[in-house]
Amino acid sequence: MPPKINNSVAWQQAELLMQPAFIRVVDNIRKHLDVSPWTGTYHDVLVWPAGTTEETKAIVTELLQEMETATPDRGDVIREYLARMPMPHPGYHLRLQRQGQEVSIDLWELCYQICFLNYTPEQEVADIDTSLIDERGEVDWLRLEAKTKETVGEVFANLSA
Repeated sequence: MPPKINNSVAWQQAELLMQPAFIRVVDNIRKHLDVSPWTGTYHDVLVWPAGTTEETKAIVTELLQEMETATPDRGDVIREYLARMPMPHPGYHLRLQRQGQEVSIDLWELCYQICFLNYTPEQEVADIDTSLIDERGEVDWLRLEAKTKETVGEVFANLSA
């Protein structure tokens, strides 16, 4: 799940950094895959809040599908019900494969590791890594690239050989 951001300045900084970080992550992954025995494919996924049961996921998914063809009155009832249910957010994963092994990597989680200080998925609130923003309030591309290269390099270094 995305970390919570607790003020408008941090929110603007996150908006500034996330897209460039994502682009750098994908480019650095490509560079590693070019020289790696692993092959990778990208996949859109739904990321559910922790603790969401399979039954709840099925109900929400069914209701979302029903919404597409529901009458306006039925749509209102469904929306009201869904407002009280856990909702997934879109995710983007890299599925790495090699000799029967498969590893899935959440690309947004990698971006969070880059854009936030000492980020872990368990954190409720995260602080922006302001060293990635220069004195003019713009992305410091050299620092962003260095941190991205290090983070993606660690992912590939931790894959079983």
